[in-house]
Amino acid sequence: MSPAASDKAGAIAVGLTVAGLDPARLVADHGSPLYVYDAGVLRARAAALRAAMPPGVEVAYAAKANSSSAVLSILQGTGLGADVASGGELRAVLRAGFPADRVVFTGPGKTDAELEAALDAAVGALTIESLDELEAVMGLAARARSGQGLVLRLATEGEAEGLPIISAPGNVKFGLTDEEAGAAVSRLRTARVLAPEGPYVMRGFHAFGASNVLDASVLVAGAAELARRAQRIAERHELEIELLDAGGGLGIPYALDEEPLDLATLGAGLAAELAGWADRPALRRARLLLEPGRWLAGPAGAYVCRVVRTKTRGGRVVAISDGGIHHLLRPRLVGQDHRLVPIGGNAGREPDTRVDLVGPLCTGLDILASDVPMPRPRSGDLLALLDAGAYGYSESMPLFLSHPIPAEVVIDGGAVTVSRERIEPA
Repeated sequence: MSPAASDKAGAIAVGLTVAGLDPARLVADHGSPLYVYDAGVLRARAAALRAAMPPGVEVAYAAKANSSSAVLSILQGTGLGADVASGGELRAVLRAGFPADRVVFTGPGKTDAELEAALDAAVGALTIESLDELEAVMGLAARARSGQGLVLRLATEGEAEGLPIISAPGNVKFGLTDEEAGAAVSRLRTARVLAPEGPYVMRGFHAFGASNVLDASVLVAGAAELARRAQRIAERHELEIELLDAGGGLGIPYALDEEPLDLATLGAGLAAELAGWADRPALRRARLLLEPGRWLAGPAGAYVCRVVRTKTRGGRVVAISDGGIHHLLRPRLVGQDHRLVPIGGNAGREPDTRVDLVGPLCTGLDILASDVPMPRPRSGDLLALLDAGAYGYSESMPLFLSHPIPAEVVIDGGAVTVSRERIEPA
């Protein structure tokens, strides 16, 4: 693996072993396909990110990236907060030990039951994404505990990963316009549910418009734009902001020619931005929240699968594996392959052909990687798709065609913990 392809904060080690263990043994014990995560990498990445951030920046792990129980427990142990986007994720992070007051609940379609669960848990911040949702939250004021924090999410025009399938048309579901945000503040005050009259506290604002960003300057600019918009609204309504939530977006390199996100540059840029807040009354007490998921968990995981059959087409070897897009959908969802490597006994062989890795599903969409230079695969060989610790299992469609659902295992210093058991079709 080239230096440019490997994030400087660490990634799961694959080759003759996977995170130090024999992949054949892992598959014999837990089945193929299989998700494998390295606990040491998770901890190292959390520590590297926190060390690079200046005072005034908090970090909450975005559980949507990987909500596996063992992964959540490991990241909770590093002192991070959590960002959740459903009632299920809220229950998962609370079971994993994340303090409720360090949990942020986001998402445009929170049901009344989910809002009630968030209020009962007394989460640190509950985002408001529409005026309709605001009315529901105000109707639950009697259920909220004193000091329950609210955050207004501001709409953006950014494109997630810059790709049409999940870009601007879908972004209309997220957040309030600046005018709507101002109306929300007025409505909260009119209803007398803001402290000291009521249980709610307006903590601040949230905005997030891009995903998998590798340019630190883009992330800093996003935080600065959020601060400018929040300041205008706050000054108009005489608010003093406690929290600015810039969301996630911290990217990882999926391709060999991509450079990793420069944490030092990101930290220095955010430090310069925060330093200017001291002279802006509406922002002088504000803290910045980042919500990375992919950056923390992605490089810590690998998706291991076995070659079932091979054939040759157009001068390339087609390797048909027992894994596919029902378990790892992202390559086809966003049009970008994960890096594919041989593991176990074939790890040291030199590339001698080009390979298309496809899955067993009865659809031409079931392609995991295309035109990869690697040793000629044979039936029974084990392969690994890298950077699968985020938006792998959690973004899968495992019931399609009723294949087995893979187990998830975490390796921690040579010990294996099964986070989710393999599920055979009924």
